[in-house]
Amino acid sequence: MAEKRPVLYSFRRCPYAMRARLAISVSGVECELREIVLRDKAPEFLQASPKATVPVLIDEDGNVVEESLDIALWALARHDPDNWLKPEISSIEEMHALIGEADGPFKSRLDRYKYANRHDGIDPNEERQAASEFLLLLDQRLTDQQYLFGSRICLADMAIAPFVRQFANVDRDWFDSQEWPKLLSWLESFLESGRFQSIMEKYPKWQTGDTLTIFP
Repeated sequence: MAEKRPVLYSFRRCPYAMRARLAISVSGVECELREIVLRDKAPEFLQASPKATVPVLIDEDGNVVEESLDIALWALARHDPDNWLKPEISSIEEMHALIGEADGPFKSRLDRYKYANRHDGIDPNEERQAASEFLLLLDQRLTDQQYLFGSRICLADMAIAPFVRQFANVDRDWFDSQEWPKLLSWLESFLESGRFQSIMEKYPKWQTGDTLTIFP
């Protein structure tokens, strides 16, 4: 009998999916990766999760996990070799609070900045400025330490960095000209890391009958 693995529905460029893949990658928990094309979503994906947004994980028992942070926590609960769930400084509660701030107010402003044409009466420059307050907070946290919670990576770094990357890529010249030198260094370190590059491999659109893609 073939080994049964969790199934991860993912989309390479989605920051939420990046977050899930990063945690699964460090955990070493093998999954069957199924790359989704957002304009032509596989029916199996829609049946598993009617919300129709990636990432989605189906574990070996058929349980569906639909939120990126929950998928990350699922993977790290199984194996957390680099102690991503044990921040060196402060508490896991503060770490989750910072991730929540990124997922809430910051992400809302990022969306209105990046997709201003989808929102009536929105000034993208105002949204950019409002979102920047969170980034300045991150820069301050990084003043005396390499990562958000000390001298080593924790979940907060890998959960938040994909969204900072998305913000930066809206207007990279503007982003690079801002007074947040520690944040710039932290982001570049993330982008150049083997961990990030390993989860950004390109996969073809998945459809039933394809050869299994094992991740990581």
